[in-house]
Amino acid sequence: MIPMGNSRDLTTQRGYDFYEVASALQKSIRRADVKLAGYMALELFPRYAEYCWKRLLTISAEDCYGLVTQEIKALYDSFWVINKGKRGDELKGRIFISKAVIILCTCGHSRDADLLSNFIYDKKALLSDEKIEQLFEEVRREHLEIPDYVYDVHTRRGKMMGKTKQDFFREEEAALANKQMSLFDLYDLL
Repeated sequence: MIPMGNSRDLTTQRGYDFYEVASALQKSIRRADVKLAGYMALELFPRYAEYCWKRLLTISAEDCYGLVTQEIKALYDSFWVINKGKRGDELKGRIFISKAVIILCTCGHSRDADLLSNFIYDKKALLSDEKIEQLFEEVRREHLEIPDYVYDVHTRRGKMMGKTKQDFFREEEAALANKQMSLFDLYDLL
């Protein structure tokens, strides 16, 4: 919810223009500028805390890749658990906003959801319906080869090639993109 009142009067705690802070928050997250994004998010806190959360949730869907929105929603819910019955200057828990900003800055970024929405609903979209249909037709005609890594112990062809579960675990572990530390990295299981 955008705060009520004359838009010229909407300022943050340090006197910044509310709309400029909101814009800086989103654009700094897109650029993974944690320091500026954190500053701007907390500039909205506590006076515009609810708006800040709505903006962070929108950013998670509009600018971020993957399933990060659920994580931001969980932080939002946690924020309100510790603030049950509180309002305004009584609000605590800016750590949840800070954590949301860090997650949004450090996750993968993609504007695909916003682009898709605009391509479908914006009458001034860059691509006409005809151009979109032409691109779909090109994709439909394209024949992709199935990569060799598909053939493992779980497929008939993989079994015929002598692939084992050990091969599967070793190859799939080695192929992980954006691999995170595993609980099992300390053990030589593979």
